Amino acid sequence: MPEIQLGAHTFRNQGVEVAKFHMHDWFILFLLVVIDIVLNVIEPFHRFVGSDMMTDLKYPLKDNTIPFWAVPIVAIILPLLVILVFYFIRKDVYDVHQAILGLLYSVLITSVLTDAIKDAVGRPRPDFFWRCFPNGKAVFDTITGDVNCTGLKNVIKEGHKSFPSGHSSWSFAGLGFLAWYLSGKIKAFDRRGHVYKLCLVLLPLLVAALVAVSRVDDYWHHWQDVFAGGLLGLIVASVCYLQFFPPPYDIDGRMPHVHLQRLAEQRTGTQSMSNNPGHLTIRQPEIDNMYAQPQHGVGVSEHSAHETRPIFDEDVENGRWRR
Repeated sequence: MPEIQLGAHTFRNQGVEVAKFHMHDWFILFLLVVIDIVLNVIEPFHRFVGSDMMTDLKYPLKDNTIPFWAVPIVAIILPLLVILVFYFIRKDVYDVHQAILGLLYSVLITSVLTDAIKDAVGRPRPDFFWRCFPNGKAVFDTITGDVNCTGLKNVIKEGHKSFPSGHSSWSFAGLGFLAWYLSGKIKAFDRRGHVYKLCLVLLPLLVAALVAVSRVDDYWHHWQDVFAGGLLGLIVASVCYLQFFPPPYDIDGRMPHVHLQRLAEQRTGTQSMSNNPGHLTIRQPEIDNMYAQPQHGVGVSEHSAHETRPIFDEDVENGRWRR
């Protein structure tokens, strides 16, 4: 495994090196984008729609309250801005890189799953009648009884993509990841009973829920579409966050796994400095700021450093070492 040394933790010093270390992850992200484009180009499954099924598909054809171009802003740009704020506060390139990577994976994996299911299911939208028959005159095949749509091809194609809701899945994927990220950074589950922290964590989920509800109000989706999309996005967001960060209730929940691993490796390396001083290239004061000093010359193993010593505990930040 390539060695990434801890220094000032900024883009200038280590940004390129960290990006190279995760080059294969960025390549997979690019493949996900290509796959999602293909899924949007291909024709979805055209489910049979008979005349007796039109009762629930005659809702008016309306514009989107939340337009398609606004979804990436809500799901990606907004969480990205919050992540960058924490970077400028803590100057930790590991944190910002892993957070951005996790956010993009959360949204893109959700997008691929959503569009794949849309194409496979082909459920008609609640406004399908007016997409299929813009003049209001229904035409059905005399033999099969299926619809013979007379509307625009692209409008009809979009009418077969009701399940699940893409707005809902994207919103819960991006804002759900943000909720996880915030809960770790502000230590929302530190058992100190600060309700304001919980409110901050729930705020992104409220925004995602409002986006999802707008899809039902606009008659672009059935409620089942919205529920499934939101659940899908939230599950993927949870998996992606925990891939890069510890659970928010963990004692070191503020920092990504890769940073904790590097600190543990370097902390172990400092114990052998007297035996091989010329090989070690770690800045000791920076590591001492992360961990409490061992007493009476007793070495701290990688396991005990992670399990018994918080790296960014509030007591440490206030200058009081936990004993």
